[in-house]
Amino acid sequence: MSRVTRLPSGLSVVTDTMAHVDSVAVGVWVETGTRSEAEGEHGVAHFMEHMAFKGTAHRSARAISEAIEGVGGDINAATSVETTAYHARMLAEDLPLALDIFADILTEPAFAPAEVERERNVILQEIGAAEDVPEDRAFDALPEAAFRGQPLGRRILGTRASVGAVSADALRTFFEAHYTAPAMTVVAAGRVDHAAFVDAAARAFERVPSRRAPAASRASYTGGVAAEADEDASECQLILGFEGRGARHDDAVAAQLAAMVVGGGLSSRLFQALREERGLVYDTSAFHWAFAETGVFAVHLATSPDTVLEAAAVTLDELEGAIGTITEEELARAKAQLRAGLLMSLESPSARMGQAARQAIVFGRARTKEERLAEIEAVTGEDVRRLLSALTRTTPTLVTVGPGEAPDASAIAARFGGVADPGSAA
Repeated sequence: MSRVTRLPSGLSVVTDTMAHVDSVAVGVWVETGTRSEAEGEHGVAHFMEHMAFKGTAHRSARAISEAIEGVGGDINAATSVETTAYHARMLAEDLPLALDIFADILTEPAFAPAEVERERNVILQEIGAAEDVPEDRAFDALPEAAFRGQPLGRRILGTRASVGAVSADALRTFFEAHYTAPAMTVVAAGRVDHAAFVDAAARAFERVPSRRAPAASRASYTGGVAAEADEDASECQLILGFEGRGARHDDAVAAQLAAMVVGGGLSSRLFQALREERGLVYDTSAFHWAFAETGVFAVHLATSPDTVLEAAAVTLDELEGAIGTITEEELARAKAQLRAGLLMSLESPSARMGQAARQAIVFGRARTKEERLAEIEAVTGEDVRRLLSALTRTTPTLVTVGPGEAPDASAIAARFGGVADPGSAA
């Protein structure tokens, strides 16, 4: 059972009670990510996540990790385009410790210059690791091409140059502007009592300022082309995308189901046509990324340089064919996948914590399991076919990393009756 309480300060407190477990997953979601960064702040949101565990006015970095691990728990954090999440897992009896530590790191981070320099080197290594993987480079380039020139399209890690320019003062300025109570959701899933957790969170975070954080800039899909000719790579990464739907859009679930039918598993159209029947790819998938007001629907292929064009042609054939021929059997299989994924995730406190936080942030309330299942079942084959037809008429986004001739974005747009924008990602 999920419950949401909003405190007078603007802080949201969410619980998802699981009476049959002995543990709890607890975290703080801050509604700030890459898209919240102003010009000149690229990479600061992710840098801030790293610095949270590097010491506070009261605890050293080592004291933070020893306190959590001393009770057998673990602690971590992650930055996305729209949020930064700090979370821990431990026995329920140690929940007060987690709240105390999160309140400490999210109210009085030290930003010690020596720690900033050390963590800068760690982040630069993280960037280097991503640059070593062609698939990572392709997925980093996708939002850059789809949302050209906008914060929503920036790489979460930042660039070597932008990370190199981050200072302790810049981190503190970003922290003071964005880490406010109305932008925070404190959440726990597992053996937790809602009323007691609300009281504890109110006390722990009473020092968080109640002013509103700056609103993130609105984003609009542009589409475009990003091509990186990596002649040293043995395969080519290709991503073909179109404009998707925002998380609150009536067609958001239909977009998820469309992705599953097209490329959501071993039985999907793309996997069968590209790998099982023709052996053209090592890997393929379709997916839908839903942001607050927009999204991306895309297909990913990992193929040989000499089969890029053939694999792309088959992909376009399958997309075009799906618009008119998605069957009830395919839709039922996709619904079963989505339904099973939802229900199985409800067995995990950590997964339920993340879902509860997202529901509160996106929809402003807790949504029941039954409501979400009904939403899945309500989608019809006509909904999915109509949506695919609409999505594929938007300006294509085409990303290639590796050797081989890339498909023509203009020809793709013309095939589906859309308009191509040949612009390249910055």
